[in-house]
Amino acid sequence: MKKQINLFLQYLRHEKNASPHTISNYRRDLAQFELFCHHQQTSWSKIDPTFLRSYLASLYAQGLKRTSVARKLATLRSFFRYCQRQGFIKNNPAEVLASPRLEKNVPSFLTEEEINRFLDRPSGDRPLDRRDDAILELLYATGVRVSELVGINLEDLNLNHRFLRIRGKGRKERIVPFGSKAEEKLKQYLKSRWQINKGQVEAEPLFVNYRGRRLTARSVERIVDKALKQAAIRRKISPHSLRHSFASHLLSRGADLRIIQELLGHASLATTQKYTHLDLKKLLEVYAKSHPRS
Repeated sequence: MKKQINLFLQYLRHEKNASPHTISNYRRDLAQFELFCHHQQTSWSKIDPTFLRSYLASLYAQGLKRTSVARKLATLRSFFRYCQRQGFIKNNPAEVLASPRLEKNVPSFLTEEEINRFLDRPSGDRPLDRRDDAILELLYATGVRVSELVGINLEDLNLNHRFLRIRGKGRKERIVPFGSKAEEKLKQYLKSRWQINKGQVEAEPLFVNYRGRRLTARSVERIVDKALKQAAIRRKISPHSLRHSFASHLLSRGADLRIIQELLGHASLATTQKYTHLDLKKLLEVYAKSHPRS
C-alpha cells in the first residue's frame, strides 16, 4: 500500500496543486490507516466496507470527534477513488459509507469594535513589525486563507489598483480587492522589506520571515496570537477567524452573498451560507422595518 499512497500524494502535489498543509493531513491519515491494516493483518485485496467500518469504529473508540472521523473517511474516499482510476482496485470500498452527521458550529469571528482594537493596537516600527501589520490588515481586508496569503508572490500584488491575484484550491485563480488601510500598511512594509536579513531575501514571496524566506502558515498563527495579546483580546481566535470576520461584516453591511462567495473563493454558495445566521439580529431589524405586517 505504501507505493499507492506515495503515488497518490504526488498526484495531490503536482496535479491537484494541494497545499503542503493538505498533503500533510492526507499523509498522516493514510499512515494511520496503513498501520491499522498492518495490525489487523489485512491485505490490500481484503479491504471492503465492513473492514472500513471497523476502522472508523476504532477511531471513535480512541475518542476522536465526528469532524476528525469525517475528514479521515473523506481522505480514504479520495485515496480509493484515485486507486480505482489507476486500476489498482476494481471498486472504491469507501464510497458506500455514510459520513458522520456533523454538528453545525458557529464560526468564530471578531466584532467590528474588536477588529478595530486588533488592527489599531500599538505596534513597533521594525521591518518585521511592519510586515506583521501588513499581514493582519490584509487578512481582514481580503478574507484570504492563510495558505493563500503565504503563497502570494510580489508579482501577484497590484498596488496601483489595489487588488491581489490569489491562487486558491485546485489551482483556481481569483482577483481580490483590498482597501486603503491595507494599501498603506503594504507600502510601509515594502519600503523596509529589503532590510530583513540584511537584504538577503527571496525574490518571489511577498511575505518573508526573518531569514528572508517565504513565511509559513504556522508563523502567521504566531503573529495573530501576538497581536491578540497586544489588543487584550482573550478569546480563542485563529487566523481563519479573520476570514470569518471579513465575511460576516460584509454581510451585515448589505453585501450580496454571491459577491462574498466570489471573494472567498468558495466553489459552492452553500459553503458561504453558513455566515447568514451570524447576523440574526440585523435580519430581525430589517424584517421589523420592512414587512408591512410586522
